[in-house]
Amino acid sequence: MKYEPKKEGKYTYIDVGSGTLVVILHGLMGGLSNFDHVIEPLVKHGYRVLIPSLPLYTISILRASVRGLSSYIHRFIKHMDLGEFYFLGNSLGGHISLVYTRKHPKYVKGLILTGSSGLYENTGSSYPKRGSRDYIEEKTREVFYDPNIATEELIDEVFEIVSNRSKVIHTLSISKSALRHNMEKELPKIAQPTLLIWGKNDIVTPAEVGAHFHSLLPHSTLHYIDKCGHAPMMEHPIIFNKLLLEWLQEQEKVCPDTPTPIQTATV
Repeated sequence: MKYEPKKEGKYTYIDVGSGTLVVILHGLMGGLSNFDHVIEPLVKHGYRVLIPSLPLYTISILRASVRGLSSYIHRFIKHMDLGEFYFLGNSLGGHISLVYTRKHPKYVKGLILTGSSGLYENTGSSYPKRGSRDYIEEKTREVFYDPNIATEELIDEVFEIVSNRSKVIHTLSISKSALRHNMEKELPKIAQPTLLIWGKNDIVTPAEVGAHFHSLLPHSTLHYIDKCGHAPMMEHPIIFNKLLLEWLQEQEKVCPDTPTPIQTATV
């Protein structure tokens, strides 16, 4: 199902459902549509889903960084007058949610990270350089275990980004910021319960990166999905949603208002 984004001043976002809030952040080469298969199951199970569009190509170049985008999200959250919520972030979106959690922990009930940057990423595959459309198609398909997940529409979107000088400059600035902002020393200080869902065949943030996150985050649970690349919510939405909903429901069962972190591990 396609969801029509709302526009309010400088903010564009999807906001559907009611109940416990899940804020979703997309990645650098991603967009709101990356989570089309996640929204409906969450709403069906009594969650409110809020997905802001990150201003990746319109933010001031001086603020085109992980920290700058985290500040943008905080302004958006204040604008929407939100209380506590769960963060779900893919790739750069996961990184932003971690930075935000360290700065504003009182807002974040828990984290769901999938293919998150923040420790290591293979930028040669995640940020294609300029070239022919065939080259961009090859590099875009590499991100997924099943190359057919990369639709013609998605390839066209990536090709448009890497063919636009201003967007390329912003993309490089943000990706370099993500590489510089290694969170290895900060992760052990994050007290929120965290669910890690990782593609076993992710070539951007490989499986061992998920294991490293798990070893550093004190209250984390790790699940791998086989035959899956960098975007599990797109490649295996049924498995992804099952893991997501079971974990969320477990957290709410522990304490409906403010979940107490519990350390578990499934690998």
